[in-house]
Amino acid sequence: MTESLPHQPGPPEPAGAAAEGRRHMIRRRTLTLLIIVLLIGVPAGYLVISANQSRDSGRDKEAKYAATGMTSGWPSKLQRRIYEVPVPVPAEEVAYYETNNWKTSRLYVQFETTGAGLDVFLAGLGVDRDALRKGKIAISDRAQRVTGWQFGGSGSWWGVVNEQENPAPTQDVVVNMDNPDYPMVYVVSHTVP
Repeated sequence: MTESLPHQPGPPEPAGAAAEGRRHMIRRRTLTLLIIVLLIGVPAGYLVISANQSRDSGRDKEAKYAATGMTSGWPSKLQRRIYEVPVPVPAEEVAYYETNNWKTSRLYVQFETTGAGLDVFLAGLGVDRDALRKGKIAISDRAQRVTGWQFGGSGSWWGVVNEQENPAPTQDVVVNMDNPDYPMVYVVSHTVP
């Protein structure tokens, strides 16, 4: 039989060593907890902020597109480029309205310009004055209801449909030539998204 040696205790720990080990453990746990909070809390907070901003943006867009009628002012450069509506300079009484749905996107624009401005606008569409037809109301009754435009009654109405292949938009144009020096132009440009 072998005799087991009695357990020999190691050198006695200094009095402050146990307290130092406990502080080290607490510091390590605190650091671990901080890392966990940062790894989970920061992305979660970002998601909450992002969701609120997205919801607010959606409400703003909904309110914008729920409004009916024309908005005074120029459509954005992006809108003019997408819908290929080259509003000329000079132009007065400029107003626009945009609608979007799953089937068709439309930009309605009206402006008064000069005779030369009309020529610039038509050239931007790829047509000229010879394309305009007297008495042609190229803008649908539906579009007139949406915008409040009325092309009946007296007036020297001229119109053209500038039909293009997708993805390019098609523009329906009506021009009031009562005052040929300052024609009033109405455009509905529509595209399939």
